[in-house]
Amino acid sequence: MRTRWWSCFLGVHVALYIAAFGLVEAGAQGLGGAGTVQGTVKDPTGGVMVAAAVSINNAVSGFKRETTTDQAGHFAFHNLPPNPYHVEVTAQGFATVASDIDVRSAVPIELNLSMKLAAVATSVEVVGHVELVERDPTAHTDIDESRIARLPLAASSGLSQVITLASPGVVSDANGFFHPIGDHAQTQFSIDNQPVTDQQSRIYSNQVSQDAVQSMEMITGVPPAEFGDKDSLVVRIITKSGLGQSRPTGSFNVGTGSFKSPSSDFNIGVGGKNVGNFLSFSGLRTNRFLDPPEFKALHDKGDSQSLFDRVDFRPSDVDSLHLNVQWGRSSFDVPNTLDQDAAGQAQHQKITTINVAPGYTRVFGSNVLLAANAYVRRDQVTYVASADPFADQPGTAGQNRQLRNIGGKVDVSYSQGVHNVKIGGTVGATKLTENFSLGLTDPTVNTPCMTAAGDLSANTALKTTAQCGAASLVANPDFIPGLVPFDLSRGGRLFQFAGGSTIKEQSFYIQDEISAGAATVKVGLRGDHYDGLSQKSLIQPRVGLSYAVPKSKTILRVSYGRTMETPYNENLVLASSANAAVFGTAGEPLRPGTRDHVEAGVQQAFGAWLVADFGYFHKHTTNGYDFGVLFDTPIFFPVSWDHSKIDGITARLDLVQHGGFSAFTVIGHTNAIFSPPGTGGILLGVPPGDFRIDHDQKFQQTTNLQYAFVKRVGAWAAVTWRYDSGLVAGAVGSYADALALTGDQQAAIGLFCGSTLATPDAPIASCSSPSRGAKRLNIPADGSEDDVTNPPRIAPRHLFDLGLGVDNLLHTNKAKLRVRFTVINLTNKETLYNFLSTFSGTHFVTPRAYQVHAGVTF
Repeated sequence: MRTRWWSCFLGVHVALYIAAFGLVEAGAQGLGGAGTVQGTVKDPTGGVMVAAAVSINNAVSGFKRETTTDQAGHFAFHNLPPNPYHVEVTAQGFATVASDIDVRSAVPIELNLSMKLAAVATSVEVVGHVELVERDPTAHTDIDESRIARLPLAASSGLSQVITLASPGVVSDANGFFHPIGDHAQTQFSIDNQPVTDQQSRIYSNQVSQDAVQSMEMITGVPPAEFGDKDSLVVRIITKSGLGQSRPTGSFNVGTGSFKSPSSDFNIGVGGKNVGNFLSFSGLRTNRFLDPPEFKALHDKGDSQSLFDRVDFRPSDVDSLHLNVQWGRSSFDVPNTLDQDAAGQAQHQKITTINVAPGYTRVFGSNVLLAANAYVRRDQVTYVASADPFADQPGTAGQNRQLRNIGGKVDVSYSQGVHNVKIGGTVGATKLTENFSLGLTDPTVNTPCMTAAGDLSANTALKTTAQCGAASLVANPDFIPGLVPFDLSRGGRLFQFAGGSTIKEQSFYIQDEISAGAATVKVGLRGDHYDGLSQKSLIQPRVGLSYAVPKSKTILRVSYGRTMETPYNENLVLASSANAAVFGTAGEPLRPGTRDHVEAGVQQAFGAWLVADFGYFHKHTTNGYDFGVLFDTPIFFPVSWDHSKIDGITARLDLVQHGGFSAFTVIGHTNAIFSPPGTGGILLGVPPGDFRIDHDQKFQQTTNLQYAFVKRVGAWAAVTWRYDSGLVAGAVGSYADALALTGDQQAAIGLFCGSTLATPDAPIASCSSPSRGAKRLNIPADGSEDDVTNPPRIAPRHLFDLGLGVDNLLHTNKAKLRVRFTVINLTNKETLYNFLSTFSGTHFVTPRAYQVHAGVTF
């Protein structure tokens, strides 16, 4: 039976190997760039120990694996994220042997452990000291699949929500967006050593399912030299592998929930010493796919499917190959406001993602490892407008674009004595194809004239400011003459754009991590060359220092890095084209920026159960990047601001699992001030001077508590509490601005005057009561609004999520029945992510929603 299984397994995947490894001669990095700890266990006479139990764990991240020694007394743990680990060996009649090691590179670590008879050694032999703190100069957070599995997550959020909940200084936004350390989506995913720097939110691409993730390291400090392009946040993901699982393990689950949301997922891992396969599939359909501009979801149905397959093959003890294949599809309606729904607006978007990434590693001697990987990825986004253009308000738009990325990465790691050196380079090309159309349907959006009181004219006969006087009106200062030919309400036609370009990038890097007693030094140098619609080359030094105070269990750190920030690829061609000038923008290519980044912090352990990390960061960037949204749709265009200044603090507290209880808290405070002029975007309202962008938030914290009880059936409970003080929302600078909003918009922010609350059908036109404001928006007092010192903000909010589960309901040994129940926004808090934001639009946080899942694990 086993022979048949492997024959089937090899037959199914041989075609994938041929296709993937035909892309490049060298292949790509095996085992995802993760570390390996291996060794031999011997008895007191020097003979090998067979079937001795070996475990490895990291208490802070929750990582834990177990194995047994083979006939040669050998054990191996592959696919290890860079972290310190505690290794223990136990066998009946022998005293436990333990060793503490630090995995800092992909070069395998060899351990030779000797057991002693229990009668001779009555205490545990510990080599080294178990530490909760890390001597790493780079600020980062680690989380393992065991913690991820018990986080209460919304049905369609997945990986983005895990990152937001677990990373300090990462601010949540709608539709899977997040703002890492004061930036908009300046995030690089490194998935088994494949760099993915294009956006991964629900409206741009299809993410890898969190079910495929074994562990994540989220770098929020100055990144090492091997990372570039997008590096405010580096998410290093190691996916699950089937290596070493001679008996298939996995799960199958089905579920349902609020908003008519059926879902299912299937995961299986199987393999042996030299071959392994992990396969994951998931699907979801829901009536609330995107975060809508109303608390009630209108025209918001969607579905998604995700497939991930990882194949590992070790033809020898020194060679490893792997292949990752990902496919994803999502198809969803674009949600409406009440007014848009009444007009019959029906817009739709579809995204397909294909990714193939083969890999190869080879060990030379005992301290050199060659790693290479290649990747081919394609995202296709299709946006379809309503059948009736005038059903789309205030404009109708269509889009069909592709992003095709091909590249490779090769590096050599060398570990000797106090040095861990890595030298390598990357090369890549991204072919962009864009087709876009736009027509204005609301005659007040780009009217040339307005009344003296500032009311916009809807007179469709008016097409130039010269006509304003004859109509007893004045010129509108925001009028864009170039848009008149594309104003359908004035008899115009659709703006049509078709264009493309290939963005080429090359880089090299060298870095060394040096252990010098109590100090650890990271030094590195990176060079990048960007050749696209604009060109730039930059040499980027990176340096970091940490110092350990063992007696007090304290780590002090400081680091500096220069980085090159490249333009976003999504809709880059039009945003950089002279065609964009019709929208009142510069119509010139967006250019890469340069950033100076400093981070300093302290990590402190308290006893054996609690560790705290505090950090301060400061980033100054020329050509600071962001996005501008088009009409509150999922269509965004990149924007480059003259410069930005971002600083703030981060903190994380980890309570290591004890007595079934574990917890963590992440904290952030961010100042994000950007300065015009801006390049790119379309229909972008540019502030007159410095301004706090919508990434800016005074304070946020997330606390997650997990408790395992009734071990016999694997019962557990988890609670997440998130507090956000509110992002900047620049559209309503005074109560007078709020009075000019539509009834629907006033109702969205909860505008009130005395005891009167605005409704879509009954807006508030005037208010003399001193008791006035908005429930979901903090509006500055009249005359006090300032884009830097006192901008309007989303009102503070507390959100609570709850998860309950039983992992072995019937208390069986093999197939185990699992039941889970999740509630998102437990108190049904009605609140906003943002409101009429130039950069994000308007979106409500999910109302109270439940999910029920049942399935089996085996």
